[in-house]
Amino acid sequence: MRSTRAKAKLAAAALSAVVLFGVSGTVPLTSTAAGASGAKAGGCASSARRAAEPSGQAPPPAHAMVGYVLSYCTDFNGTALPRGWGKFIGVPSGDPSGYFDPTHVIVKGGLLTLNTWRDPSRHNQWATGGVCQCSRSQRYGAYFVRSRVTGPGDDEVQLLWPAAHVWPPEVDFNETGARATTTAWYVHYEADNHQLAKVLRVNLTQWHTWGVIWTPHTITFTVDHKVWGIVRSESVIPRERMTLDIQQQTWCGLAPECPKKPVAMLVDWVAEYALR
Repeated sequence: MRSTRAKAKLAAAALSAVVLFGVSGTVPLTSTAAGASGAKAGGCASSARRAAEPSGQAPPPAHAMVGYVLSYCTDFNGTALPRGWGKFIGVPSGDPSGYFDPTHVIVKGGLLTLNTWRDPSRHNQWATGGVCQCSRSQRYGAYFVRSRVTGPGDDEVQLLWPAAHVWPPEVDFNETGARATTTAWYVHYEADNHQLAKVLRVNLTQWHTWGVIWTPHTITFTVDHKVWGIVRSESVIPRERMTLDIQQQTWCGLAPECPKKPVAMLVDWVAEYALR
């Protein structure tokens, strides 16, 4: 969530038992167990190397989704962000107590790591990491992010953000708040920031695959290929191009999201699909 703090208080909800893989009536997917069958779109490793994924699970195959095509994939090999990604820098809009520092973004060992710590260069104030797939936008599609956090404290978010930077809309498909035991999805819409949302109880220190499937008619939220929310109201669904953002914020001056010790979000891979 890049530009506002207004969030509704929500009751936790149970995870839907509907599994996406091969289930009629949802978006059918095939198993990720075998990897992407040699697909290298966006820089994912070949299938022969997928057993070495830090999270123990490979990205979905290239043809995992009926009616979709793999449009991008990265497993963050190397020591720099892949082409098309950028690091946030500066004070977040609406959050004068926070600061995005590019040095808090590290790519190493097949992981993208966003770090929150008290930074001596910022008078020992908390600083965080944030990235966007700034030069790559889509209108509709599916996004999957394999990640975990090391502990509670700050707000860890994976979201879709309008490419034109005119807010709202915004689609948060994994926003943790100050905890490592719950997360939520949010859809922000209309100029006065109406919201739809749902909370999930989950251990965020374990690896999970977070997904959002965005079509002209629905937004479907998934975790580990299980549905935990569907928005069917077409009037709230974004119609413009969006980019993927992954970020941390502390909100120490405004809200409870203020860590007591350094924390991190680890991202193993990102896979994206476009509607055919």
